[in-house]
Amino acid sequence: MFICPFYAIGWQSMGKGVIVDSGFCGGIHSRGEKGMYRIGELAKACGVKADTLRFYEKNGLISPGIRNESGYRLYSEQDKRRLEFIIRAKSVGFSLADIGELLDLDTNKAKVTCQEVKAVADTKLAQVEQKIIELTRFRDNLRELSNICCGGPRSAEHCAILETLESGAPAHHEHHSHDQHDPVHG
Repeated sequence: MFICPFYAIGWQSMGKGVIVDSGFCGGIHSRGEKGMYRIGELAKACGVKADTLRFYEKNGLISPGIRNESGYRLYSEQDKRRLEFIIRAKSVGFSLADIGELLDLDTNKAKVTCQEVKAVADTKLAQVEQKIIELTRFRDNLRELSNICCGGPRSAEHCAILETLESGAPAHHEHHSHDQHDPVHG
């Protein structure tokens, strides 16, 4: 059974893999400009900070269409939909570069194929799978290091973790005693 990862962020599955937007960003509009959002309003409506929106602007993912008479950035409904796209793409692990590529594909979808879009998703999937392998290896190695150390209150002069990291050789240590009656440490 496929569970839609977007449900929690405003998308709902309509069955058979069809996903529809259920109004991810709220409809808070600037009072003076019909259908337009100021930066703080759009950010709040979409659950991000204004600085995040500025960051996306700086990285070329979104840009305000106009500024009002007071110089405030104004965003349209189309900008809101673009921000929703960015947030959703980010939530499933796409990088800013990936999102930029997906936005370009989305803008030109009449001229591109599903195969091109799928290639972006498949590339990210392969990267995530590789990262999982790497993290699993890190976890296993850290577990081994942790298991060879007694973790007691005694001096770390003969700490198995430090000795292994210093020598690079696999540790074959026996846990040393940290009993209260240790003759060396009283």
